[in-house]
Amino acid sequence: MRVGVPKEVKNHEYRVAITPIGVHELVAHGHEVVIERGAGLGSQITDQEYVGAGATIVDTAEDAWGTDGGVDMVLKVKEPVAEEYGRMREGLTLFTYLHLAADKPLTEELMSRQVTGIAYETVQLPSGGLPLLYPMSEVAGCLAPQVGAYSLMKAQGGRGVLMGGVGGVANAKVVIIGAGVSGQNAANIALGMGADVTLLDTDLDKLRMSFWRYNNRVHGLASSKLAIEQQVMEADLVIGAVLIPGAAAPKLVTNDLVSRMKPGSVLVDIAIDQGGCFEDSHATTHADPTYEVHSSIFYCVANMPGAVPNTSTYALTNATMPYAVALADKGWQQACRDDASLALGLNTWDGRLTNRPVGDAVGIDAIDLAEALA
Repeated sequence: MRVGVPKEVKNHEYRVAITPIGVHELVAHGHEVVIERGAGLGSQITDQEYVGAGATIVDTAEDAWGTDGGVDMVLKVKEPVAEEYGRMREGLTLFTYLHLAADKPLTEELMSRQVTGIAYETVQLPSGGLPLLYPMSEVAGCLAPQVGAYSLMKAQGGRGVLMGGVGGVANAKVVIIGAGVSGQNAANIALGMGADVTLLDTDLDKLRMSFWRYNNRVHGLASSKLAIEQQVMEADLVIGAVLIPGAAAPKLVTNDLVSRMKPGSVLVDIAIDQGGCFEDSHATTHADPTYEVHSSIFYCVANMPGAVPNTSTYALTNATMPYAVALADKGWQQACRDDASLALGLNTWDGRLTNRPVGDAVGIDAIDLAEALA
């Protein structure tokens, strides 16, 4: 199989979909890897390192995408943006984050161009774990208190509150909605910064786990509309970390509630890739990450891990490469037949949608996954 790796073009996106180790693995399995020139530089990976591992460097994105039909599978990090739509074609397998529940135009493009779209974020283990979302949820969770602390500074429009406080002065109150992977990592970093941390979730087992994990230093509360309202109104920093696999995130913090928050409070929406869990959330970029709602600051960057690409690229590709090798070795259909977890990653095929939660979110009927694998 010929595998293409284009350079990411989303705003301030410096990750890349493969490392030299991944190239070496694919080449060892008899596949050819073509990489757009400079694709790895943002992650401190040179073209020479890729060539040394067996890749071929190509000059244009069109060559890496194989718009002439010369590439069988494209590996990416972020979902294609408008300038990349024309590079997609019938018969191409695209393996990347797609987040289609929050992007109907891309869903329609993948369908109309008959691309086989396999989304990292909906590959799901029998345990319910999301192995290809996990590492980036870790990174985003760790980043959220950092960017929140920065946005809390008065010069950035925030309340002017120091996360850890000082002797005789209260610590910042951080409220995290969602005790999954990103929420737990956010709690860990916020706690390490000295904040007063509260973690909300409807899953009591996750709250019990955080009780032992943090030696009862993080307040774990059963989430409800009233509990969210009470905690958010007292918060200096709110981190939204709610995820429903493949589906749009629920809106848990309303505009009315934001209007009653402390002036200069900050809200960081990690769930923005899936539409966000705050009513007023809309995607921002690293170039212009925040905006004001009432007197609060929203941070809703849709590719947060792109800010630390060296860490993120290696963390992501450690998880994705076994699946990428299986897809290259067997073809997408047989690889999905052999691995039910990978099969759940299939979102589009032959002009049809194959993921029902995505279909519910964008208003498009989805076929049964079994039909695509038959």
